[in-house]
Amino acid sequence: MITTILTAAAVYVATGIDYLVILILLFSQIKKGQAKHIWIGQYIGTAIIIGASLLVALGVANLIPQQWVIGLLGLLPLYLGVKIWIKGEEDEDESSILSLFSSGKFNQLFLTVTFIVLASSADDFSIYIPYFTALNMIEIIVAIIVFFIMVGVLCNVSYRLASIDLVSEKIENYERWIVPIVFIGLGIYIMFENGTFNALFSFLF
Repeated sequence: MITTILTAAAVYVATGIDYLVILILLFSQIKKGQAKHIWIGQYIGTAIIIGASLLVALGVANLIPQQWVIGLLGLLPLYLGVKIWIKGEEDEDESSILSLFSSGKFNQLFLTVTFIVLASSADDFSIYIPYFTALNMIEIIVAIIVFFIMVGVLCNVSYRLASIDLVSEKIENYERWIVPIVFIGLGIYIMFENGTFNALFSFLF
């Protein structure tokens, strides 16, 4: 049991560390009542990834699309980054940056966070599926519990790091550049890492 707990924690850290910078950016700009949206979005995204991986591992369904299709979700952070870059320059109210995440079609911040988690999930699927395959049912239940505990740990660590004066001040001073660059970079990285650019290029040419 101890081995399963430690292994599950290590697996989550290996896959969840990618979200740390994004969560710090989001938590650094929250207003009262918005923190829960980030927690909810992270939990929903993780639950979807775990559920799909588990169904595939158990042979119930083949729900995971081709990797390049998952990479298309990288368009969301890319879009958000460009949107913040353009509209952020037009708005003098710095506190409005976070509201840009939840404006438009995704009118709830937690939906945006959920889709960002899913956009970064290709590596998670590649690790979770074989990992669940090697476990029995009791071990799977324990692993899932550990995963959800680790989601809380990740969110809490991100929140505390964002609350550090040095970190929050740096982000506040340079947020007009940091936030869009990180999200545009994340979108490009997700699409590149999943072979989405190559797949689209082969379709077009």
